[in-house]
Amino acid sequence: MLMTSERRSAIRTLRGWAIYVLLEAGAIRECEEHGWMQDRADPHARERAFDIAHRDPPAGVSPDEAAAEVRDVLDSIGDTCPECP
Repeated sequence: MLMTSERRSAIRTLRGWAIYVLLEAGAIRECEEHGWMQDRADPHARERAFDIAHRDPPAGVSPDEAAAEVRDVLDSIGDTCPECP
């Protein structure tokens, strides 16, 4: 337990923040069996994620940098779980 008045952010990296935004927007989902992230290929959810990135980026990060990280995460996630048959 932290004994200071400051609380640590639950999300520690920009990549973690981008994954959280994509999950919240419904653009990606987690394989229930194996935990791999999967792209849902939903253009409306992707647009919501980019809107969030531009409107509410993490502290110290520009809206363009936040959107670029969301794009990088999307580019790194496939649409199938590599462990599912």
